Amino acid sequence: MSILSLIIKREFIAKVRNKSFIVMTFLSPLLLVGIAVFVGYLASMKSDMKRVAIHDENGFFVNEFKNNDEFNYFDLSAIPIQKLKDSLLLERFEGVIYIPKDSLVTLQKSIQFISNDSPSMDYVMDIERIIAKKITLENYQKVGLDTLLINTAKADVDIVLKKASGEDTVKGLNEIKLFLGGAFGYLIMMFIIIYGNFVMRSVIEEKTNRIIEIIISSVKPFQLMMGKIIGNSLAGILQFAIWSILGLLLFFIFSSLFGLQMGASTAITPENLNAVNPSSFTEKIPLYIEEFKQLPLGTLLVSFVIYFIGGFFLYSSFYAAIGAAVDNETDSQQFLLPIILPLILGVYIGFFTVLNDPHGTVATVFSLIPLTSPIVMLMRIPFGVPWWQLVLSILLLYATFLFVVWFAAKIYRVGILMYGKKPTWKELYRWLK
Repeated sequence: MSILSLIIKREFIAKVRNKSFIVMTFLSPLLLVGIAVFVGYLASMKSDMKRVAIHDENGFFVNEFKNNDEFNYFDLSAIPIQKLKDSLLLERFEGVIYIPKDSLVTLQKSIQFISNDSPSMDYVMDIERIIAKKITLENYQKVGLDTLLINTAKADVDIVLKKASGEDTVKGLNEIKLFLGGAFGYLIMMFIIIYGNFVMRSVIEEKTNRIIEIIISSVKPFQLMMGKIIGNSLAGILQFAIWSILGLLLFFIFSSLFGLQMGASTAITPENLNAVNPSSFTEKIPLYIEEFKQLPLGTLLVSFVIYFIGGFFLYSSFYAAIGAAVDNETDSQQFLLPIILPLILGVYIGFFTVLNDPHGTVATVFSLIPLTSPIVMLMRIPFGVPWWQLVLSILLLYATFLFVVWFAAKIYRVGILMYGKKPTWKELYRWLK
């Protein structure tokens, strides 16, 4: 045990004393927060006004297009359409809405938007919606329908959500739960990928420098592998904690200095909130707060730590085995993809199945499979997970970790002294045997 602690201490100190580790530990939060503030500033800036010409040969669609923060519309129906097309080549306009003189029946399929570059799908749909609304009103008047009565007869339904216990709940709660669990799961995935590579590089570096030949004479391969995994994980946790503290501190500093200016153009007021949601969003804020308090936050935080440790140790064993099997990082690429795929699969499974059916077969199975459970289970926990599933998932994760460490140590024991030959999957299998 003393030998293992010495290896852990050596790996930890060697990592935290590294100049690049120290620089990136304190520089990364500044860069990330700076980028976030810069992106927020760019998002708050108004985009260049786009000029759109309207050539309406019918004469009753022009007034339907209103100027906004992004588009300015110009009625140029008196100018021949060919001249307007020529003006596009000179980039005087973003595009031309061409509405030919035709009957309303055939007009629906003869309207054109002429431009040098393809417009966004949202903008094309907006144009279609404006024209369709006008044609619909014209059709109502043709058949003698009273449009005023039609508008007053329209119903605006706002469904009230209630729990089986009779308490009120709110819309979008599932999305909030998924985002909360997904954030923790995504952090685990990024930590595994970043610091798993550190473990692999550490093994490759010692192997190529032939230091390993001296170390292995007095230390068992299993102890050396576990020391590298634990030492690098502790260094990573320290760096991650410093990032979190500095990131929050810098975010509040930048927000206090630039928040008012950046948020001026996109300020949220009760007026525009009510305009977006007539049912008054502000009245439901206490419900959202109450629902957030009822989420299993304590279980989520404790589970995050448990899955964080188990998931990192599990995947670091793979990374250590790969580092021992190859001589350089280039040769490791063929082995890294099968390791990263389960992590990516876990993210996709979580976002595409947990939201719609958090207790379904697919979400439940993948939250129990050790290679994906650190991500999928954390996404399921805010929705409420039976305790036996949580315990079973954790037991399977750590049991798989012990099993993976056992067979990874066999690869590590053989591969750590192999030089000058690129290993194949067949050779790795032979080392296991």
